[in-house]
Amino acid sequence: MNVRKRTGIRRCSMFVLCGLVLHFYLSQLVACPFCPGPSTTLSEQLSQADVALLGQWSSAMAGTFEKTGQTSFQISEVLHQPLKSNLKAGEQITLSRHYDGKPGELFLLTGSRGISLHWNEPVAVTTASIEYVKRAPSQEMETSHRLRYFLKHLEHPDQIIANDAFAEFANAPFEAVTPLAEELPREKLRSWLENENTPVPRLGLYGLLLGLCGQESDIQFMEAKIRVPAREIRMGIGGLMSGYLLLTGSAGLDKIDESKFKDKTAAFSETFAGMQALSFMWTFGADQIEKRRLNRSMRLLLERPELADLVIANLARWEDWTVMDRLAELYAAEDYDVRSIKKAIIRYFLRASLVPPTNAGGTDLETSRKAKEFLELLRQTDPKTVQSAERFFHPRR
Repeated sequence: MNVRKRTGIRRCSMFVLCGLVLHFYLSQLVACPFCPGPSTTLSEQLSQADVALLGQWSSAMAGTFEKTGQTSFQISEVLHQPLKSNLKAGEQITLSRHYDGKPGELFLLTGSRGISLHWNEPVAVTTASIEYVKRAPSQEMETSHRLRYFLKHLEHPDQIIANDAFAEFANAPFEAVTPLAEELPREKLRSWLENENTPVPRLGLYGLLLGLCGQESDIQFMEAKIRVPAREIRMGIGGLMSGYLLLTGSAGLDKIDESKFKDKTAAFSETFAGMQALSFMWTFGADQIEKRRLNRSMRLLLERPELADLVIANLARWEDWTVMDRLAELYAAEDYDVRSIKKAIIRYFLRASLVPPTNAGGTDLETSRKAKEFLELLRQTDPKTVQSAERFFHPRR
């Protein structure tokens, strides 16, 4: 199998992994990059709704081509409603859609009022989860203060509560999590990472949190988990790597370089996770690892054609112009003869060409000049690719 075919196969794997984290490379992080996509928490649903009720499932009728399905609920409690509404406990309400349920099963029903009342999807809840959300701090409060409440409910026996508390952390900006470092349950986090029954989507967050509160004794544990040879995608391993780097700094990055970047037998997903960790540290870990050291590790990944377009985009965003000559060579290299890579290289040079010259006419002036020269060459030899790359070029990304 030639390199180009092998690269195509690996890219199929990349799309599975990238789906949840592509935004990580396109904009500044606003939520946990190692967690599933943002979800609407119970607190958010209540705060956004004009009407919020607790209803017990009564009956349902399946829909047909001629008639929509229906589901009836008996109101057990009115949580809030507009002043002009008069919904009361004990009344029946019917939604114009079929929802599965069992008699007496409890649901949270929320709706927004426009010209008429529009009901959202019912959410199955428990008595414990409703008490949990009733006691939750207001959405108006500072995020760090709110997270202190949800911290107590991570891995709660009631899975509705556990999932919701996790979602609150997953949706929170990292800057709001760091003030809780001294309050994080270090021993519990480590036990959750060791427990095979811990839901896989939560592992990235727990690995990151352990990095915030971990001790010397946790480093060997984290390193052992990172170094496990993996042939399949390990969800959350990027979070564990980031937590590890928060604890170990450059010394830890040296080990990731050896095991995930320089080792060509390392699984694509593991190397991709390492690249996630580099980007995370670039944004949040400047106190632990100098940015020029992070650049050095990112440059190693240019040797992986299946990652090259993302690597080049990162190097351009990080304004690392030390690889200009290397990228000019790669543009014509057989292993890198992939349209997405060529477009990434062109955008790198487009960004480099916009570097403002220094008053002294120093290296920035030379960077811009070399970039413009290479772009002019490509406009003559490969004009279609240049035009395609320029179409969606955003200098500030």
